[in-house]
Amino acid sequence: MTKAAQMDKLLDAHHAGINSSDLIAIIRRIFNFDLETLQVSPLPRDVLDAFLQQAAGSVTGTEVRRMINETFAINLDALSALEQARISLYSKGQWMLQHEQDLFVVHTGTDDVGVSIYPTAYYTEHAGTAQLPQELLDALISLGFACDAEARTCSYTSPHGEPVPDAFKGQTMKAVMAAIRTVSGHL
Repeated sequence: MTKAAQMDKLLDAHHAGINSSDLIAIIRRIFNFDLETLQVSPLPRDVLDAFLQQAAGSVTGTEVRRMINETFAINLDALSALEQARISLYSKGQWMLQHEQDLFVVHTGTDDVGVSIYPTAYYTEHAGTAQLPQELLDALISLGFACDAEARTCSYTSPHGEPVPDAFKGQTMKAVMAAIRTVSGHL
């Protein structure tokens, strides 16, 4: 069952309505990150309280995930879809996804203006190299990333200091997933 489906199931179980503490706990339990650690204003709990008040306490998982993406730029549906992708994702100052056998790290800043991609220790050990695969390097360079062979990382910073758009994030993740499909057979 996907994380999104797990969230839907837990929300459906709250027949009498749900409060912000419940939502925060559900997200922490399923997605393993804490909305309350986000350095944003207004506070996530206040945003959730206002959202739930407007919805009269009865919301669907789809509605909650949409609001969280629109308000906090955290796409829970995308995180759910990436669960088995072998990508570690560090964003908003915490690990959103991380598993022992992940192959690559996608590391973003708290404001989503910049992103770096580099191999995990697991990849380095099992592939016998700390270099990103050439296919991934080529794809990232074509997206505008600068790649540093010595540092073994590719980085991108939005030229206008604004968060990178979801479409760019999607293209980046597709490039990483394509590389994983190519190399994962022997890892």
